[in-house]
Amino acid sequence: SALSPLALLSPGPGAAQAASTQPDIAVVKGAPAAATHACVGMLGGMGRFVKTGQKVVIKPNMSFASAASLGTNTHPEVVAALVRMCRDAGAASVLVLDNPLAPAEQCIARSGIRAACAEFGDIVQAPTAERFYRELDIDDAQQMTTNAFLRDALDADVLIAAPTAKSHSSTGVSLGLKGMMGLIRQRGVMHSRYDLDTAIVDLNTRLRAALTVIDGTYVLSTGGPGGPGKVLQENTVIASADPVAADACAVESFEWYGRRFAARQVSHIRLAHERGLGSMDLAARAVTRVTL
Repeated sequence: SALSPLALLSPGPGAAQAASTQPDIAVVKGAPAAATHACVGMLGGMGRFVKTGQKVVIKPNMSFASAASLGTNTHPEVVAALVRMCRDAGAASVLVLDNPLAPAEQCIARSGIRAACAEFGDIVQAPTAERFYRELDIDDAQQMTTNAFLRDALDADVLIAAPTAKSHSSTGVSLGLKGMMGLIRQRGVMHSRYDLDTAIVDLNTRLRAALTVIDGTYVLSTGGPGGPGKVLQENTVIASADPVAADACAVESFEWYGRRFAARQVSHIRLAHERGLGSMDLAARAVTRVTL
């Protein structure tokens, strides 16, 4: 049975008893911060994912020098809500990281994410210099066997994917799995040297999000990843501990290119499912939908 929205916002002593009713996927319609808090609460609270003293990296979309309302970047209130919950759960450090496609300083400022997280210190960063990255083999890769990863992402105890839901000219959509490309230095090779969808799954065998929170406040349903395109104001946040399930749910919850799609029609989601990174079979998952 669904928990009441108010109970989700402030988990009380009954939280442990509610564990048996935790959904695999939480979908909440509402204002960005409240919906984010509610989604994570439905999954058992941030304490399920972040323990005292751990280092956390949050990976939003902030690759473009534009406001969230254009659908290209994660809503700043979603990011700030996640930071606050990680801090409250006892995280020793929280960093918000992305390797931007536009000039870093413009992306951090115009996305609104730096301002939203200012109370937590200088935690919003977009490192591009080579020294911030470390070359690493990808042991379980089928094609992309190495790349240079952001050191802070490799050193993190907990990785949280916080993408915006948007279309993508090469992969159909860009969600949590695809968003991990923002934590490596050499993205071009994924387009030029490998099958992109296979390389995305290779990347996710090394960068595994413990929690995926998809911002569907403004869904860029065409013209992604950089826009301009058709923006659907869906006011929805989707969260799951299963990165494949989260992406699958976002695909099937929104309209893309003027029509509806099944998750299996997105190659990298289907491949991630087949390679055991999670499940795209939403019919077999417990999905709880709440409107605040």
